[in-house]
Amino acid sequence: MWNYAPELKLLLIIILLGLYYSATVFLSIQSGFTIPTSDLRFCITGTQTNTSSSTPSPSPPPLNQDQLLPNGVLKRAFNTYGSAAYSFISMSAYRGGLNTFAIIGLASKPLQVFGKPTYKCQWVPELNSSEHISTVAYKMLPDWGYGRVYTVVVLNCTFPQPINANNSGGKLILYANNSGGGDWSSNRIEIIEVLSESPGSLNFSLFTSPPKYDYFYCGSRLYGNLSPQRIREWLAYHVWLFGPKSHFVIYDSGGVNEEVMEVLKPWMELGYVSLHDVREQERFNGKNQFMLLNDCLHRYKFMGEWMFFFDVDEFVYVAPNNTIKSVLDSLSEYTQFRFRQTPMSSKLCLSVSDDAEQTYRKWGFEKLVYRDVMRPIRLNRKYAVQPRNVYSAGVHLSKNLDGKSIHTRDNRITYFHYHGSIGNRGEPCKKLMNSTKFYFEKHPFVLDTRMHYVADLIKKFELKMIGSTLQKTQQ
Repeated sequence: MWNYAPELKLLLIIILLGLYYSATVFLSIQSGFTIPTSDLRFCITGTQTNTSSSTPSPSPPPLNQDQLLPNGVLKRAFNTYGSAAYSFISMSAYRGGLNTFAIIGLASKPLQVFGKPTYKCQWVPELNSSEHISTVAYKMLPDWGYGRVYTVVVLNCTFPQPINANNSGGKLILYANNSGGGDWSSNRIEIIEVLSESPGSLNFSLFTSPPKYDYFYCGSRLYGNLSPQRIREWLAYHVWLFGPKSHFVIYDSGGVNEEVMEVLKPWMELGYVSLHDVREQERFNGKNQFMLLNDCLHRYKFMGEWMFFFDVDEFVYVAPNNTIKSVLDSLSEYTQFRFRQTPMSSKLCLSVSDDAEQTYRKWGFEKLVYRDVMRPIRLNRKYAVQPRNVYSAGVHLSKNLDGKSIHTRDNRITYFHYHGSIGNRGEPCKKLMNSTKFYFEKHPFVLDTRMHYVADLIKKFELKMIGSTLQKTQQ
């Protein structure tokens, strides 16, 4: 006897599918309604796979609806979602003494410019958290409107008494209040733990002991495709200039590639260089130099007698018959001094012979010896400070300090600026010259060999300090 069960089952499925499609076509004609294929799959199998999470999705908040008022006026409603910028982004916080702290971060620029945010600091002891003490923070905006979405904020928290005097530990809490900025009906307060001190970790002698270094460099951020050779020259020169009791802090914003790292590494091993990776900063405000300079100022405030702020395409120069020590000793009564720029061409080189290759083999500051003497020319200045008396840092000066400031007008100390040379991976010499004065691209230039004559000395110094490890560094 034949078993027709499988064939009958298949015939039944075909009949059901035919009826289903007929019904679908009829409904589509009548009402434009269509059944999704997922429902078709459900009809055939009798089951439906649940691909969503077992946790139900949160319901959206109810809409604020327009209202028709009794006087006939239609009161419109507004619904808010998300946030255009963070209220505060904390980078770091440091002690400035027994009773004072500095907090460095970014804040919403529109909030700072058009709102009136307030900040309060609170110290919470480790042992008796109920015995906390609070103070109003003093706000400084050191980047002069440079930021776009965010601006740099430095907060000074000074308490009326020593904090953690028994070295039992505690936490510094920041209360960031937007004070209704952006929405007067929303007074939002962010509570942020910015600093923690474990029991026994506070070194009180740091605030009164002589600094470890005579000269401390707080560097600009390194980004882009930088020339390892230019970094090599800059570092060797300034270690020679500032001497054995000097230290250099460099911030990597994406410019420290493998070749640049090879240049930094021997000086890091000797203890002259500290490298900080701050590439994450670009998420928020691009490569904001002001925040990094302020982080450096407050992190190393008690580490250097003098702290310098300038860029890696700039070379500090001290005139003959002077030393960096003699110049700074003469300025010791000032908290800050600013020194003038010597603008140099970054593509005009001195031709030392008929053999161009001999010129190309020389170091950058050895062959880029033509000074721009255009008048009037904007002579930028860079600066140095005695950091224990400074509360915020800028690129060209500090506006928040305790003590006197001076703009030096003599030539005992200046800086040679080879603008753009650090980002040129090729040969910088675009034109070889053997004249003492001439015009180029409508600018007058004169020969200036002050840096040229120290090049051999710097090369010997580098060889003595780190050996021949960098002799094959590429442009």
